[in-house]
Amino acid sequence: MTLDSTGTLALAAAILLAGRFLNAGIAPLARYNIPQPISGGLAFALVAAALHAWSGLVVETSATLRGPLLLAFFASVGLSADLKRLRQGGPKLLLFLACVVPFLALQDVVGTGLAIALDQHPLIGLIGGSVTLVGGHGTGAAYARIFEETHSLAGVMGLAMASATIGLVLGGVVGGPVAQFLLRGHAPVAPAAAATRTVEAAEPATTEGAIVTTCLVLFCLLLGGWLAGLTAGAPIALPDFLWCLFAGVLVRNLIAPVIRLPVSDASVDLVGSMALALFLAMTMATIRLWELAALAGPLMAIVGAQAVFSVIYAVLVVYRVMGRNYEAAVATAGFLGFSMGATATAIANMQAVANRYGPAPVAFLVVPLTGAFFIDLANALVLTGALSLPIYGE
Repeated sequence: MTLDSTGTLALAAAILLAGRFLNAGIAPLARYNIPQPISGGLAFALVAAALHAWSGLVVETSATLRGPLLLAFFASVGLSADLKRLRQGGPKLLLFLACVVPFLALQDVVGTGLAIALDQHPLIGLIGGSVTLVGGHGTGAAYARIFEETHSLAGVMGLAMASATIGLVLGGVVGGPVAQFLLRGHAPVAPAAAATRTVEAAEPATTEGAIVTTCLVLFCLLLGGWLAGLTAGAPIALPDFLWCLFAGVLVRNLIAPVIRLPVSDASVDLVGSMALALFLAMTMATIRLWELAALAGPLMAIVGAQAVFSVIYAVLVVYRVMGRNYEAAVATAGFLGFSMGATATAIANMQAVANRYGPAPVAFLVVPLTGAFFIDLANALVLTGALSLPIYGE
């Protein structure tokens, strides 16, 4: 059964609706911030596997829209990076980045070492490393597409989605308990009743803002493609999605101010979220569970070990570097959220602690800024350097 672009888009919409109903009806899915495309996509993958086992039916989808949607998401990440606001983080932001960047490389070292020990291709270690755990579903899908094209790794897209999903769950599970453990020797800075969200209220998205943002995103895709073409012959080639991210940063901080075009954060978030949701739903529709059985066991072992490593690093490094106080404990909970899952998981972890003990304004500024922009940029650079090593080209 083969679907064209329109049929694939309709299937993606159905997957998103299914995910919405599943998340509303199954409490753990919402509690651990499992994205609706993943919930619905896993349900579809199970149905597709049952149909394949029963009748041999395989659903083939069109890949025409997947690439542009993924690039649009990363362009929106760049458009969200207001450098004036990033400077507000100050020294604590630099300290947090000093913890995060080495962790990215170590996470890939751990993943690669375990993959080799389990007799898997080293790239499986990257999939079970910062590609999906820090990078999340979007980055995981981007690199899975590259690995499929360059190394002919069958089923790697499904593995990437599975690893990112399990990482989301683990990131939400371990953050709160670790923060509670760290807080045993520290009094809360404010009573629980005073706990408030320290994230500034954003203006609501409007039709005009969404139209302007869509135009900017499309321009970023063109600019990113042009930049990628200029550097195509470079010794180390950056992936096309990274160029689109850079284009977004350039447009937000240089081009838009010069032409006096306001950029709405709410609209950027809306357009980027829609692009990622549709892309993930289309990607999940390509997963063939019957092809993943051979690699599922080793991947689960790698991700489990990564969770243990993240907790050890968070307690021994992040908590100490950030000051060994209440704010540091909250930031550590956030670190565990996006070191295994996503920025949304990080914020959820921190809110759980703040709702009990009180506000942590520095943590709520530093962690979201790092997770929203710096983490994707740093991860892409680390992975680009890693993939230039001979071990991953075998």
